[in-house]
Amino acid sequence: MHRIIHRLLAALLPVITVLSANAQTNTMEKANTTGHAPVNGISMYYEIYGSGNIPLVLIHGGGSTIESSFGALLPLLSGYGKIIAVELQAHGRTSDRNAPESFTQDADDVAALLQYLKIDKANILGFSNGASTTLQIAIRHPEVVNKIVVISAAFRRDGFIPGFFEGMQHATLDNMPAPLKEAFLKVTPDKDKLLAMFNKDRERMQHFKDWSDEAVKSIKAPALVMASDHDVITVAHTQQIAQLIPGAQLAILPGIHGAFIGEICTAEKGSKLPEVTATLVKEFLK
Repeated sequence: MHRIIHRLLAALLPVITVLSANAQTNTMEKANTTGHAPVNGISMYYEIYGSGNIPLVLIHGGGSTIESSFGALLPLLSGYGKIIAVELQAHGRTSDRNAPESFTQDADDVAALLQYLKIDKANILGFSNGASTTLQIAIRHPEVVNKIVVISAAFRRDGFIPGFFEGMQHATLDNMPAPLKEAFLKVTPDKDKLLAMFNKDRERMQHFKDWSDEAVKSIKAPALVMASDHDVITVAHTQQIAQLIPGAQLAILPGIHGAFIGEICTAEKGSKLPEVTATLVKEFLK
């Protein structure tokens, strides 16, 4: 049965206090393993943290890297166990292919990476475009999915706030947030590759087509669906996703797009929301 998670912050305060103390000394953790996997014609970059039986796969947002999406959240998830963070086609340290980006192709790439790493089953957490990719993994590759956490996902154009697609038509690299450009160039110092990634991200959203309700209903994996109350995805659309996926749980947290995971462009100094998010995610994945 559909449930809305609205945890009382008072109940989480003891946990948040401990996490907050740890976070003050935590920066992006050092991965146990990093590598590139030959996946569907690209060289896909990944990082592995910790150990455990069912890994948690992190999938970043559009225009992002592992660090820019999850630099704040990843250390807070460290108690989970094994975590695999990836970078998708043309993003960060992953190579490009002579083909447009698509959520279905990204889903196939992540599934192929898991096969390459000899992982039979994983939990998947995606943010923004990475959350839409996570939905597609659950639709196209249900055999590899244990549970999913989708943060600011969309499967219909009307799920975005008014003006989103009109703004996308006029977007240029100059409009791209500076922290995202800097994060890309930090790991891949090539402005031509940055521009190629930006153009493919923009074109994917310009040509985005609605998915059917039936496709989302077909997801059988337990799901935690999350968004901010002032997100680029509407609360109503987020509720719709949670209503379509059988038994899904829903959490709407305060803030703007990415703020409650500490995403590099919207993180608020001193905010405890990433700790709250990490606690909810780890509770859900138990």
